[in-house]
Amino acid sequence: MPDLSLERKLQKSGFPVVAGIDEAGRGPLAGPVSVAAVILPRGYRHKVLTDSKKLSEKKREILYEEITNHSEIIWNSVLIDVAEIDQINILQATWKGMRESFSGLCRKADIALIDGKPIKGFPGEHQAVVKGDSLSLSIAAASIIAKVERDRLMVKLANQYPQYQFERHKGYGTKVHLEALNQYGPTPIHRMSFSPVAMAALKHKH
Repeated sequence: MPDLSLERKLQKSGFPVVAGIDEAGRGPLAGPVSVAAVILPRGYRHKVLTDSKKLSEKKREILYEEITNHSEIIWNSVLIDVAEIDQINILQATWKGMRESFSGLCRKADIALIDGKPIKGFPGEHQAVVKGDSLSLSIAAASIIAKVERDRLMVKLANQYPQYQFERHKGYGTKVHLEALNQYGPTPIHRMSFSPVAMAALKHKH
C-alpha cells in the first residue's frame, strides 16, 4: 500500500510542501486527458487509498468524495480537451495538464512527485516516480481525482453519443467501442491523431 515515505524524505531534504500528480486517460481513443495535483496534510494515513486502477468504480467514487471534501487536503484538477491532444500530441497534452494542475494549486508546493517520467518545462522542482500511484499516497489521491472526474465526464458524453456506449468503456479502445467507431465513424470527441480513429474517419469519407 502507498504511504507518505517519499513525501517525508523530500520534506527532510528541504521541500516542506509536496504535491502528488497523476493523470487518467492517456490511452483512450475519445475524450480528454485528466490531470490532478494533491497536497496531503502531514501524517495523513489511509487504509484503502491506492492506485485508482486497483479499485472498483464504487470505491473510487467514495474516495473521491472523501478526498475532495477533506478540509486539509489541497487539490486542483485540469482537463485537456481532444482538440489540444490532436494539436500537440497526447504526451505534450499530459505534460501541459501536469504543469497546469501544479501551478493552479491554491497553496504553492515546493516540489511535485509525479507518476511516470520527468517532464520538460515543469514550473517547479519535480521528481518522477515509476508506478508512483502504488507508492505515494499523494500520487494515489491525485490518481483518484483524475480518474473519477474523467469517468464522470465520459458518462455525461455517453448521453450525447449513445451509440458509442462511452459509459461502459470511457473511450478506451474496447471491442464494443471499435465496432461502434467502424459503424458510425468518429464523433467530435474522438482523437483524430490516434490511428484507429483516423482509419475509421477515412472509411466514412467514402
